[in-house]
Amino acid sequence: MKTFSLRKEDVTHRWFLVDATGQPLGRLASQVAQILRGKHKPTFTPHVNGGDCVVIVNAAKVKLTGRKLEQKRYFRHTGYMGHERFTPLKDMLGKHPERVIERAVWGMLPKTTLSRQKVKQMLKVYGGPDHPHAAQPQPLGAAAARAAAGVGTPAAAAAR
Repeated sequence: MKTFSLRKEDVTHRWFLVDATGQPLGRLASQVAQILRGKHKPTFTPHVNGGDCVVIVNAAKVKLTGRKLEQKRYFRHTGYMGHERFTPLKDMLGKHPERVIERAVWGMLPKTTLSRQKVKQMLKVYGGPDHPHAAQPQPLGAAAARAAAGVGTPAAAAAR
């Protein structure tokens, strides 16, 4: 049996719409990272961009557990010695809620040029319920995510 390897010409990208209202940040990020990378498809190939595009709305309403809202800080460096900047999660969620989800998803992906391309081009995050991609995305809820991954379907149950 030959090993299957997906080619760039054979890739079809679908669009999914995810509502972040009330969803835990880490679980949402890991689910979105799998879809971006294409691991939910049986044709997954690590060196080919075979994932799907994801539009996330209501990023400001994402759920955080524990005391993360008060304790979690984001680090950045200006490039000068001693110029470390720490931004609390509460401030970033208030000013730029889309960056919180983008950083969480980026943390779930391997740090390669292909992953940078996926985050910049295939992930669209919006703080409110409105987005300009009205024609493309299909809603992706928890049940739809399991179906896209093949979990809980009759075919998956028969395989067990």
